[in-house]
Amino acid sequence: MTDPHPMEPLRKALPFWLSLGLLPLAVIGVTQGGWTVILMPAYAWTLITVLDLLLGRNEENPDPQTEEEDLYWYRAITLIWLPLQALTVYGAIWWITRSAHLGWLEIVALMFGLGVASGSIGIVYAHELLHQRNHLERWLGDLLLATVLYSHFRTEHLLVHHRHVGTPRDAVTARYNEGFHRFFLRVLLACPASAWEAEREKLAKAGRPVWHRSNPFWRYAGLQLVALLLAYAVGGWFGIGLFVLQAFFAVWQLELTNYIEHYGLVRRQTADGRYEPVRPHHSWNAPHRASNWLLINLQRHSDHHYKPDRRFPLLQTYAETEAPMLPMGYPAMGVLAMIPPLWRRRMNPRVRAWRKRFYPDVTEWPRA
Repeated sequence: MTDPHPMEPLRKALPFWLSLGLLPLAVIGVTQGGWTVILMPAYAWTLITVLDLLLGRNEENPDPQTEEEDLYWYRAITLIWLPLQALTVYGAIWWITRSAHLGWLEIVALMFGLGVASGSIGIVYAHELLHQRNHLERWLGDLLLATVLYSHFRTEHLLVHHRHVGTPRDAVTARYNEGFHRFFLRVLLACPASAWEAEREKLAKAGRPVWHRSNPFWRYAGLQLVALLLAYAVGGWFGIGLFVLQAFFAVWQLELTNYIEHYGLVRRQTADGRYEPVRPHHSWNAPHRASNWLLINLQRHSDHHYKPDRRFPLLQTYAETEAPMLPMGYPAMGVLAMIPPLWRRRMNPRVRAWRKRFYPDVTEWPRA
């Protein structure tokens, strides 16, 4: 048997570097204006959805025992993204605040496109990094979240969502029949308070007050302040406004994904008041090839909840008899979610079918 070509690992990992395609589109949009300002969302939503249709599904499962060193080129894209994103966002702010060729609609569209990059990509990469045990990766994850002013996501995701997904305690489990816009407003209010309470409980168990220096909210505030000061340094108060706008759009992208991942799926409460363990059927999955490349296998979401620290190249997919599947990848489903009547028409029958398949004995289900 011949040895594999030395560049074979890179070749296999390269599809997961699709996110880099957004960066030159950002430069074109900022410098040229006009119709080019829509290139970033068109790339992430439209082109990726078309590629999903053309390339089909990938239902193959990698060896979960693959050695860490064999994943180098997969991990690399998540490690280099922070400086690339920061250069793109702050560079765009610098250029926009010193140029007169862009109208207000073009500027808002550009910030939306940057939010696609910092939200659909940056936060997804931060999510991957925060689940690892490596301190460097966790710090990179914290820094990425600071660039979208959403640092509390680390606490909310690790201490609340993964423990309480599919229960009323988890704010980002979208309720059945709940429209996205109502969901978005709810989680914007609920998640910071939920994260603060989780850290307060954690500190109390250690006999420490909530204001103790080990509370990560101090770090969150410091990193976000630095991010804002950098925006001021490159663009003044206008620069801060642009930075906050792209952060808002990034958070909107994140919560749109959160809405899709567990819509209408709940865990059974047992007689003692506890909830059953999280199982594959408590997450919506999508085996679509191109969108999984862009989102580094986030759509293999059931396995992520089963093994939260499993690196993205090794995440497994499940048969539809074990885990519910979406008809399209997350980008296309996100467009659908923005139109609640269409979303309900497509997804509510799937939730009802899920109930019959996995909980045929349950006759009373909560409404929204």
